[in-house]
Amino acid sequence: MVKKTKLEAIPKATAKRLPLYLRYLKMLQNAEITRIKSKGFSEITQVPSATIRRDFSHIGELGRSGYGYDVAYLIEVFNHILDAQDEKRIALIGFGNLGKALAKNNFRRNDNLNIISVFDNDPSIIGKEVEGHYVYDIQELSDVVKENKITVAISTVPSQYSQKAVDKIVASGVTAILNFAPDRVEVPANVHVQYIDLTTELQTLIFFDQNYRQAKISI
Repeated sequence: MVKKTKLEAIPKATAKRLPLYLRYLKMLQNAEITRIKSKGFSEITQVPSATIRRDFSHIGELGRSGYGYDVAYLIEVFNHILDAQDEKRIALIGFGNLGKALAKNNFRRNDNLNIISVFDNDPSIIGKEVEGHYVYDIQELSDVVKENKITVAISTVPSQYSQKAVDKIVASGVTAILNFAPDRVEVPANVHVQYIDLTTELQTLIFFDQNYRQAKISI
């Protein structure tokens, strides 16, 4: 029985792992694997089995002792929690190198995440088609959001301009923002911002890689 079905009822750290779990569960289903135990799922996801069991316990009684977890059922549960079956229409703010890379990829692993429109303030590309995407003026954001029923925005604007970009996103009515500038921005309480700090992620990767190699050497 699933006792909680909304992300706000689940710890943030757990909620951040749910999309990862869902991705690997779909891979298992495609490989015609019907059930999996936490130990096996841990080996696939590289998440400790104790963490997996604790994460799942926040949602409900998803498995049975000695049997493990039914893959199809977990996919159904996580799809419901993440609302992953409904299309998420995305506005991309900032069409520099990072923005172009994101637009080119356009979430190929998930057909329900779609970058609908891109925006910039560079007069040299506004109103033109660049790498297959028509570039709107950032001043048109509110109108385009309403016209295309956009619910999510991704900002690749540099930190020094990030607050202004986020202000325009908030004014457009979008309440879910993925921000690639690490500096925190001010938003209303009903707006949710997720930060992607590439420098921090790289430093964390290097730290764990170095410590893993040192641990192997010392054994």
